[in-house]
Amino acid sequence: MIKKGKAWKFGNNISTDHIAPGRLFHLRSNLPELAKHVLEDADPDFASNMTKGDFVVAGKNFGLGSSREHAPQIIKLAGVNGVLAKTFARIFFRNAINIGLLLIECNTDLIDQGDELEIDIENGLVKNLTQNIDIKITPLPEVMIKILNEGGLAKHIERHGDFQLV
Repeated sequence: MIKKGKAWKFGNNISTDHIAPGRLFHLRSNLPELAKHVLEDADPDFASNMTKGDFVVAGKNFGLGSSREHAPQIIKLAGVNGVLAKTFARIFFRNAINIGLLLIECNTDLIDQGDELEIDIENGLVKNLTQNIDIKITPLPEVMIKILNEGGLAKHIERHGDFQLV
């Protein structure tokens, strides 16, 4: 799986409240509407200026806070190709993989706002096309790659049944 897009850079400790603003909790049953506000508490211009296929790039501990399942869902609904960070909060990581949102752990210090990226999951590489550098990624287990390729855990189970995850 190879994905290309532009980087939108964020810092450390981007919480689920930054991703899905708590003041908009009333929209949680209307995820397409909530997706129009994705990450606006971290960058008010992100949702209105990002292009489908762009990447969110962050520092450490992306997705910390509550276990809001709608946080990764609205990132995906907004059209983000994936999230690259140094580390992810554990519950956010599982929720994202389960809905088919690509997460990559890597050294995001080597990526700047607006850089053009190419992600090659199978070969464990992020190519920063703007800076002409390659960044090794923390490999995902094969089962997670299968889940991502099939659009999430529910679709994977529909296709293969419960016992095909390992």
